[in-house]
Amino acid sequence: MTTTTVPAPARIGQARFIALLLLAGIACAALPARAQPAAGEQGWHGFHGIWTAMGKRQAVHLGEGRRASIADFNGSLMLTGEGRPAIGFLAEAIVFNDSTTGMVGRAVWTDERGDKAFSELRGEATAQGNRIIGSFVGGTGRYAGATGSYEFAWRFLLEGEDGGVQGQSVGLTGRIRTTASQAAVTGATR
Repeated sequence: MTTTTVPAPARIGQARFIALLLLAGIACAALPARAQPAAGEQGWHGFHGIWTAMGKRQAVHLGEGRRASIADFNGSLMLTGEGRPAIGFLAEAIVFNDSTTGMVGRAVWTDERGDKAFSELRGEATAQGNRIIGSFVGGTGRYAGATGSYEFAWRFLLEGEDGGVQGQSVGLTGRIRTTASQAAVTGATR
């Protein structure tokens, strides 16, 4: 009987790969299970997911206790749910935040085919934390005419002295309907 020994570097690489798969499974399983419309239900596509991003932030202090900042973020967005419009997106956002009046911004989600969904962001800080709401305002390709909304809280994980920031969404959930999905529903009801 012959036994084959796997070299140590290969075992370490294999162990890291298995660990990454386990972490990915745990992350997806940890997403909140919220009731969302299934794909095709009046053309709506419900989803939930995680948005992670890094970027640069510049801030000015406006007196005691008030600060304004502008930031740009680039990252990835992974969605789950039966009705999700796609699994993953490149996600970009530019935001202006005033600690007194709240946050406004714009976001672009780009899928694996290069189709884009555009949204406007509004946010406010509450006693329970920050709350950000995105409203879809159109797109390209299969997201042409996109409408709907999504919401989440944002958690900064790293904030550098040079303005570099990294963070992730908490509890991202929403729904989207596009001109293409509306046409499919209209055609099905005729």
